[in-house]
Amino acid sequence: MTAPASVPAPPPSAAPGPEALPTVVRRRWPLVLLLGGVGLLPAVIAVAQLGRIHPDEVYQLLEPAWFRAHGYGVLAWEWRAGLRNWAAPGVAAWLLRLADMLGLTHPVAYRALLAVPQVALHGWMLWAAYRFAERRAGPSGGLFALFAVGLYGPVLVFAGRTLGESLSTAFLVVAMEALDRTERPVRAGLVGGLALGLAVVARYGSAVVVLAALVWLVAAWRWRVLAFTCLAGLGVALGLGALDWATWGRPFHSFFAYVDFNVLSGQAARQFGASPPGFYLGPFFLGLPFWVWAVVPSGLSSLRRRLAVPLPLFCAVAYLIAITSTAHKEERFLYPGLVLLALAAAPVLAAFVVRLEDARPRWGLGMMALATTLLAGHFYPPVDLRGDQFRAIVAATRDDGAHGLLIVNEGLWGSGGYFYIGKNIPWSTCDWPRDASFQAAMRDSRFNRAVTFEGRALAELQAAGFRVVAQVGRETVLARD
Repeated sequence: MTAPASVPAPPPSAAPGPEALPTVVRRRWPLVLLLGGVGLLPAVIAVAQLGRIHPDEVYQLLEPAWFRAHGYGVLAWEWRAGLRNWAAPGVAAWLLRLADMLGLTHPVAYRALLAVPQVALHGWMLWAAYRFAERRAGPSGGLFALFAVGLYGPVLVFAGRTLGESLSTAFLVVAMEALDRTERPVRAGLVGGLALGLAVVARYGSAVVVLAALVWLVAAWRWRVLAFTCLAGLGVALGLGALDWATWGRPFHSFFAYVDFNVLSGQAARQFGASPPGFYLGPFFLGLPFWVWAVVPSGLSSLRRRLAVPLPLFCAVAYLIAITSTAHKEERFLYPGLVLLALAAAPVLAAFVVRLEDARPRWGLGMMALATTLLAGHFYPPVDLRGDQFRAIVAATRDDGAHGLLIVNEGLWGSGGYFYIGKNIPWSTCDWPRDASFQAAMRDSRFNRAVTFEGRALAELQAAGFRVVAQVGRETVLARD
C-alpha cells in the first residue's frame, strides 16, 4: 500500500474556473457562515428534542458531570469500577458551574450551554471535511463534501449527542484531514496526533483507528509526520495518565480497566450479551447513503491507477473489522466507521459532479446525493429517542412545588437522571402499578409529580390523587397536592 501523498485537484479543464465558482467558495466569510450554520444543526436538534440514543448519553457524561458539579447524582457502575476517565465529564462539570453563576437553572438552558464546545468541535470536523475534499476536487468539491458530511443523517442525529462515539468521531475526522496533508509535515503530525489522542480519550474503542492510522503512515514512509503524530499523541496520553492518577489513584487506571473488561476478560459479552458477526449488516447498509455505493466503481478505478488507499477508507475498514470481530455489539458502535466511509467517498463523488459541464445535471445530481444523505438518518440509529419523555420530565419538575417524581414505563438507565430533573428531590422509576417502587411512591406524599408513557397506570395514578396537568407527545404529566 502506498499513501495518496497528495491527490491533486482536478486540472483547470476538469473543474470550473474561479469566475464560474459561486461567491460562497470565492470568499472565506460565507464559508465560515456555512460552517457555523451546518455545524449548529446537530446541537440544535439534540437540545430541542432531548431524549437519548443510548443510556450512556446521560449516565456516562451528563449525570457524572452533574454529580461532579453539584455533589449528588446517579453514578453508573463504570464510575465505581473506574472504567471511564473524567475528561469529558470534568469539562461538562465546569460548564454546569458556569451555568449556575449565570443563573441558568432550566435543564434545557444548561444543556444548551454544554452544547457550545461540541458545536465548535463539530465545526472543526466540517472544516476538515471541506479541506480533505478541496485537495481532491477543488473548492466546489470541498463545499459539496461539507454538505455531504454535515447533512449526513447519522451525523445530524449523533453529532449533537453527549456520547463517546459522537465526540470521538469528530476528532477522528480532524485527524484524517491533518495526516492526509503533505505540506508542513510537522504541523500535520502535531494536529493529527493531538486529534487522535483526544479521540481515544473521548472513547477508548477508537484506539483501533489510531493503530490503523499509524500503520498507514508507516506504509506510506511518512516518517516525519509519524514521529510528530506519536509525539503529540504521547502528550495527550501523559495528560490522561495524570488525570487518572488524580481521580482514580493510578495512572491509566481507566484505560486498563476498560481493556480488561471489554477485550481481555470477555465480561462485556457476558454482562451485555454477544451477537454474531452479521449483526451489523442491516444497520450498515441502511446507514450509508446511496451515493457511497454509487462511487465505489470510480473509487476502485482510482485505487488501481494510483495504488493508494485513502487514510479514512483504510481506517474505516480496520475499525469495521475490529467491531465485527468483537462479541458485544451495538448499532451505535458503527457510527465512527460510517462517517469515515462518507468522508472517504465524498471527494470521489464531488470530483465527478464538478466535472459535469452542464449546470442542470450537476445541480440535479448534487441535490439527489444530498437527499440520500439526509434520508440515511431515518434508518440509523434504529431506536426510539424518547425525547417526549425527557421534555415531560423537565415540564413536571420545573415549579417549586415539585417534591418527588415517579416515571412510569421506564427503567433507571432509560430516564434522564438528576441532570434533567435539575434539583435534589426523590425520584423513582417503574414498569407496572404492581411494582414495589410504584406502590411506595403512592404512599409517599413527597412524590407529587408523575410522568407516564402512553397512559400506562393512568387510572391507578388518578386513584392515588394525581390529576393530568399536561400532555407532552406520548407522555402524560400528572400532579397531586
